[in-house]
Amino acid sequence: MQFKDKLDSIIGKFGSPFKETEFKRSNSIKEILDNFVEQKEVSVVGRLIAKREHGKSTFGHIIDQSGKIQIYAQLNTLGSLYELFKQLDIGDIIGLRGKLFTTKTGEKTIFVEDFKLLSKALRPLPEKWHGLKDIEIRYRQRYLDLIANPDVRESFIKRFKIISFIREFFDKLGYFEVETPILHILAGGASGKPFITHHNANDCDVYLRIAPELYLKRLLVGGFEKIYEINRSFRNEGISFKHSPEFTMLEAYCAYENYEYMIKICENLISSLVKELYSSYVLEYQGKKIDFSLPWQRISFAEIFKKEFDIEANDLQDVFFEKIKKKMNITSNAITRTQILNMTEELIEKNYPEDKPVFVVDFFTWMSPLAKTKKDSPYLVDRFELFIGGLEIANAYSELNDPIEQLERFKKQIEQEEELPKKIDMDFIRALEYGMPPAAGLGIGIDRLVMILLNQPSIKDVILFPLLKPVEEE
Repeated sequence: MQFKDKLDSIIGKFGSPFKETEFKRSNSIKEILDNFVEQKEVSVVGRLIAKREHGKSTFGHIIDQSGKIQIYAQLNTLGSLYELFKQLDIGDIIGLRGKLFTTKTGEKTIFVEDFKLLSKALRPLPEKWHGLKDIEIRYRQRYLDLIANPDVRESFIKRFKIISFIREFFDKLGYFEVETPILHILAGGASGKPFITHHNANDCDVYLRIAPELYLKRLLVGGFEKIYEINRSFRNEGISFKHSPEFTMLEAYCAYENYEYMIKICENLISSLVKELYSSYVLEYQGKKIDFSLPWQRISFAEIFKKEFDIEANDLQDVFFEKIKKKMNITSNAITRTQILNMTEELIEKNYPEDKPVFVVDFFTWMSPLAKTKKDSPYLVDRFELFIGGLEIANAYSELNDPIEQLERFKKQIEQEEELPKKIDMDFIRALEYGMPPAAGLGIGIDRLVMILLNQPSIKDVILFPLLKPVEEE
């Protein structure tokens, strides 16, 4: 009998399962198993994932968010309801009441005394759905992945807990969590190609935010001194194991502090997260042991590029690119920001073992339009990028709060970066003209951090519904 035909049969005899609105449960499955008492009455809900009929009795297993338990039903106990129980399919969602007992083989089981069909599955789960491995199905139909792979569901639960931990960390330090716009009149706050859409009422193009930075700094001008936002940002760029066009970022700002303060914040936040997850400061990421015990190493971006390409801090941007192109035999006219970042990651891997996190400092001023220059060098800025396991995880700097210099930096930036819109956020400049205190800012890529903390090979494994190429629907 086809699923739809079976549903029609069930509706005719027992009514529609889709009209059920609730089922009161006494415990989760995990709570029942952890506090198992023979003959205790319980009520649970869950999805049927296995069923074995033995004449006038049936064994099965159901799962909820917390775990899996065996169930046992008999004709003598359920009476006419047993006919409905026999018609259940793998994937159906039920609520049941019964008593706990242990089988002869020692398995903890619920003896079903009453049940309700709460939702009827109209599609069969894929063949070999236990431990579903097909990557394409797992990403496109994450709901099946979560049903079939308890370890995947557990990974996402850990992701949620990691984000809660981050919130609690900053809340305890006196930071306020704030919200800033996702739709921006001007794209800014970071380098990157934006997504463009149109707002009909105002008849103007708007951009999905590349980063919330400029709005968060407006709040510093307004008098907030400690703020953070866990935000969704967007970049209309390529997709890879470490890049997603839609991603989650933490941005935090603290007035009257500098980037050295944010180095300590990074070290304390991430090392304490590792300790919370693993009761150790050492974890394994893709076959590499990484030690998060403090302090972490620092290396100089300027020194690396001096060593590899004979680039001086005072070299102009054009000279920087020409020296790299010559050394790398690159014939294209331009080198993108992504290429520079990938090159930096490769050089860090070459110059520094990946067994500890590393802060890369001493970036060139022309690469960092929103960062303050060092007091002892106009060509370098107070900035760091944090790399863990070869991946860039965080970016931070002492914030530039000079409106005159900031305007000049913006002008140079839009001249040099072709992918940026050729407009400057003059309202942000106006905000700086009212006075922004010295401050430190920090951005952490949550998805990449979770990848490392949970030892996942791809960013798609830590995003519930990653963007994929569309396919024809069946």
